[in-house]
Amino acid sequence: MSVLLHVAASTRRDSHSRELGDAFADAWRAAHPDGTYVLRDLRTDPVPQIDEAWTELCDHVLRHGITDIDRYEEAVRTPARARAWEVLRPLLAELVAADVVLISTPMYNFSVPASLKAWIDQVTFPRMSLAGRRFVIASARGGAYGPGTPREPYDHQERYLRDFLSGHFAIDDPVFLATELVNSRIDPALAARRAQHDESRATALAAARELGGAPR
Repeated sequence: MSVLLHVAASTRRDSHSRELGDAFADAWRAAHPDGTYVLRDLRTDPVPQIDEAWTELCDHVLRHGITDIDRYEEAVRTPARARAWEVLRPLLAELVAADVVLISTPMYNFSVPASLKAWIDQVTFPRMSLAGRRFVIASARGGAYGPGTPREPYDHQERYLRDFLSGHFAIDDPVFLATELVNSRIDPALAARRAQHDESRATALAAARELGGAPR
């Protein structure tokens, strides 16, 4: 049975990244009627920052050369570590159980929201591999950051996530979908680019529905 984990990071209830992520998720659920859909909404259920006890868990895993995720619990040796483990255990279990991981996230200040970074920090351990899973990133940005645009060098959202997924999870083929120029809807300085935003949104939504419904 297929499992889709949807990590939604926007602080807005109605956001373009959520719209794009929901389009993928709805198509996936229609194509996988027997599948399991798990929503981890970081707006309503934020993940705490890692603490010192979490670093002790991480150090233990690294010091003892543990690469089997099922063995991470061996690092729980103190009450403080046990409390840290109770926070991260369900997050890690959701991630490991998923065949498809969908991350819907806005760009905040050229990068990812702190809520998403907190989730990433909680579930990431040294030499950890999630190879074989499918990762889809549904993003929204206020401006235009695509290849060849003046703002491309400022895109630390997609670049960071690509580097993170490859370097930590051994995922070298994530798929990125983006709705751009969202601020053209409210910023007079970008109003002339509203048609570009509308086109970007329509293209991204169509791609999300097609990708979500595609078998794999």
